[in-house]
Amino acid sequence: MLKNWIRIFIYNLKQNKLFSFLNALGLAIGIAGLIFALLYWNDEQSYDEWNPEKEKVYQVLVQLTDMPILAENSIKLKTYLQKDINVEKLVFADSWYQNDKIIYNGKKVEVDKIMNVESDFFSLFPFKIIKGNGYSSLMDDTSIAISEALSKKIFVNENPIGKQINCLGTMHVVRAVYQIPGKSSVAPNVIVNKMKDLVDPEKQHGLFTLKLLLKLKDPSKVEATRLLLEKAYYEEVIVLNAKQAGFTLEEMEKKIGHFTVFMEPLSKSRLHSITDGYPEGRGNYQFLLIMIGLSIMILILSIVNYINLATANAIRRAKEVGVRKVVGASKSDIIKQFIFETILISLFSLLFGLVLVELTLPYYNQFLNKNLTIIGSQFYMQLLLIFIITIFVSGIFPAIYVSNFETLKVLKGNYARSKSGIWVRNGMLIFQFAIATFFIIGSTIVYKQINYLNHKDLGFKGDQVISVNLNFPESAYKVENVSQNIYNKYATLKQEILKIKGVESVSTGALTFTGTSGDLSPILYNDVLFKENNVAIDFGMLELMNIKITKGRGFTEKFASDTLNSILINETAQKLMNINNPIGKEVLLRNQKLKIVGVVKDFNVLSPEINVLPMTFYHIKTFESAGGIDKIYIKLKSVGIENTLADIEKLWSKVDTEYPFKYDFVDKQYARTYESYVKQNNLFSLLNIIVIGIALFGLFALASYSIQSRMKEIAIRKAIGAETNVLLKELSKQYISYCIIGFLIALYPVYYLLNKWLENFAYRIEISVFPFIIGFVALLFLTLVVVLSRAYQATRVDVLKYLKYE
Repeated sequence: MLKNWIRIFIYNLKQNKLFSFLNALGLAIGIAGLIFALLYWNDEQSYDEWNPEKEKVYQVLVQLTDMPILAENSIKLKTYLQKDINVEKLVFADSWYQNDKIIYNGKKVEVDKIMNVESDFFSLFPFKIIKGNGYSSLMDDTSIAISEALSKKIFVNENPIGKQINCLGTMHVVRAVYQIPGKSSVAPNVIVNKMKDLVDPEKQHGLFTLKLLLKLKDPSKVEATRLLLEKAYYEEVIVLNAKQAGFTLEEMEKKIGHFTVFMEPLSKSRLHSITDGYPEGRGNYQFLLIMIGLSIMILILSIVNYINLATANAIRRAKEVGVRKVVGASKSDIIKQFIFETILISLFSLLFGLVLVELTLPYYNQFLNKNLTIIGSQFYMQLLLIFIITIFVSGIFPAIYVSNFETLKVLKGNYARSKSGIWVRNGMLIFQFAIATFFIIGSTIVYKQINYLNHKDLGFKGDQVISVNLNFPESAYKVENVSQNIYNKYATLKQEILKIKGVESVSTGALTFTGTSGDLSPILYNDVLFKENNVAIDFGMLELMNIKITKGRGFTEKFASDTLNSILINETAQKLMNINNPIGKEVLLRNQKLKIVGVVKDFNVLSPEINVLPMTFYHIKTFESAGGIDKIYIKLKSVGIENTLADIEKLWSKVDTEYPFKYDFVDKQYARTYESYVKQNNLFSLLNIIVIGIALFGLFALASYSIQSRMKEIAIRKAIGAETNVLLKELSKQYISYCIIGFLIALYPVYYLLNKWLENFAYRIEISVFPFIIGFVALLFLTLVVVLSRAYQATRVDVLKYLKYE
């Protein structure tokens, strides 16, 4: 029996090459799309799965009223946490990752992801220790633990344990080599413990300074620990400041704000974190859901398309089914045969889909910035499940449909089916139209939003400005007046760069254009406390970035006071503080009175998801901030940029012999802040093409089926004199109706979901009627092209062929 089924299957493949190819291709594309989404899903879900402590480890986050949620905390919390019997271990960390070089026997290796943490780190992240002892490696500031990959890079085949290496300017003894068992939210290459001074309350007075991780004995009692931390902040900030300033607690809390503490478990941090807390970042859960949702939608569309193609092709096999029934085949035999054929096609589609995935996986990895591979028992189980569901859903309906043909009618050439069967097919066609409408309109709206971001006036221009990291030697930071020493070195370098042909201007500051804003700090005006982003800048920094001054003036070397007690505020800060005429007004920052000399036009250094922050600007020398300079900005002339960059690199090789010259254009830095949304736009555009193609396959199939079943009617109409244009109108009008119905069904879902997506942006377009008009016109045009081309072929047939037996 199987042998007979295979012969019939092969025969029908040869007879219906186009339908067979479209069937397999449609399913393969749908399966490939879902495989891609599953690979992404599995990768994101695998983070920290290896860690047996993931349910007990919590990161402490804090928010002060209207400030952003921060992952930095006060060292003063340590005293309170040590009294909490539910806290098993606590670990403070310094800014997560640092970059430096490791020197061993004259060999220099650049290393990123250097982590400075307290000694109990391995209790929270029990990495696999390959050599040495993990716990002893962090007991003092002379020991160090390194990753297995870095160990091989530095020591090759030598045993690294006990060897001395220079890292972060000091000598360390390698005490442990570790391996991270899987994807981890914390994945350093080097771990050191230089936290002694950083966790000393006598030396650290900052409010938001260090990362804080806790390991709890009983995670169910986490709320008690959270409340304890909120109380600690209240007592250490509100109560102490109220006593010192002579205010009541209520008055001080109103001035400073309310502290809200969040306790985020490691197990949920990757996809459900409320901020970028861990160093490996957080996954884009919304994008992940979009990927999964769109992929499932495409697979459903592919299956619907398969069913339409199968039922359209069934009319060609009606007599075959009739003959098989005459010679004794039962209804169940027919169903089994057609399900068997579905299994073969689905198997081929699955293999074809895997080939598509394998061929395009490098591009997909580049798109997601990941390294996904087609391996893992979980993935193979998911693949088997997809295969079974595909067979069940796509095979049952066509098999039952074909098996219900009445033997005598089909042998006489009468293939008419019930109205219920027609409505099912038409319903699936309308469903295809609805999905195609969703993608066409959705991709149009996403494109318009991304285009809006690309062309929005950001308030600065960074297209000819490069950002270069500064790496002054450790000795520069070990002098008595660090700030003045660093500023002098920077000033000397600035003068040398300005001598290079093609350089227009040079400056520096704590401004970054990578989506990070720095901390919000308190500033006092008229005895009212405001929280603003305070930024240290050098002369010419705002002018270099083409940032405008709307009132007053900017900083200039003509006024000595500009390095002592002058300050600029942006328009948002002016509105926040409600100052009508700000020029000449005094504010209190870090217990120092500063006079407002100008108002800066709002510009956005954050990602487009966030509104412009209230900002203040003071000169680097005002608070001796030069020690924190880590980059320099260089504006290039538009002519001969490549030659200018080459000359800067030559100069850099003489100034900095330890690190190679690296630069990044500021406009590209900022573009990366909304890179994930650009990817969503590209994804939508690609899937839009796929969905429209699959929908047109289905439309072609159903139009072919419908027109084929009306060939006698067409022949009779032609015989009595009907014109071609009348026939075309008659054959296409029902599909225009289906197109309109599908379009109307998709209107609300696409408007609702795209509006939710646009809520991510502080700067966004408003959804207008034009994307909907574009979607409808495009869908109607494609529908008419497919249907009219198929209908026109039908009107050119030989009338006698269909009337000679009447």
